[in-house]
Amino acid sequence: MYKKYILSLFLCNMIVLTSFCCLKIAERSRYAATPAFQLSLQQGLEEEEASSMIGNIDRADSGQRVIDYQVLERTGMTLSEHDYQILCRIVEAEAGGEDINGRILVANVILNRMESPIFPGTVEGVVFQKSGGTFQFSPIRDGRYYRVKVSDETIEAVERALLGEDYSEGALYFVSRKGAAPDKMRWFDNHLTRLFQYGGHEFFS
Repeated sequence: MYKKYILSLFLCNMIVLTSFCCLKIAERSRYAATPAFQLSLQQGLEEEEASSMIGNIDRADSGQRVIDYQVLERTGMTLSEHDYQILCRIVEAEAGGEDINGRILVANVILNRMESPIFPGTVEGVVFQKSGGTFQFSPIRDGRYYRVKVSDETIEAVERALLGEDYSEGALYFVSRKGAAPDKMRWFDNHLTRLFQYGGHEFFS
């Protein structure tokens, strides 16, 4: 009789332990299936609920991304993985020598163009657009775009821009006056509205 009681108690304990392990495994699987940038957003909102969330959201670890980005959203805009990779590469090529805000600004301009009716509606369309038969972005023209290695700081800048961090004041153009040809700078000065300068770039609308 005692043996049956002890055996029944042992079996009950095993059932409870097995159920607990199953719940833990399911919880870990749900966490791993959540996109990295979404987890960072949730954590950031919990930690910074009483203050501004812009600029304080943890970025995904670019070197150990478990889940590939399929769709990224910014103010109702969707961005494919293909466009995301192009955006990272053009930001690195244009602003790899700038600080984090300088890189965010370049990403802002690309995204602003996507939302403007006078430019293509995809990152690929914007970055590879031609004007008068010439690519609008110098890294595409001279091939730097294809040679850069995207840094962690650039990935952070792009992800922060996609989450809504925007310093651009609506800028649709940027240029490095020091590196631009005189006729190109005359066009910027005569046809556009200068907004501000940050780092090595001037921004225009």
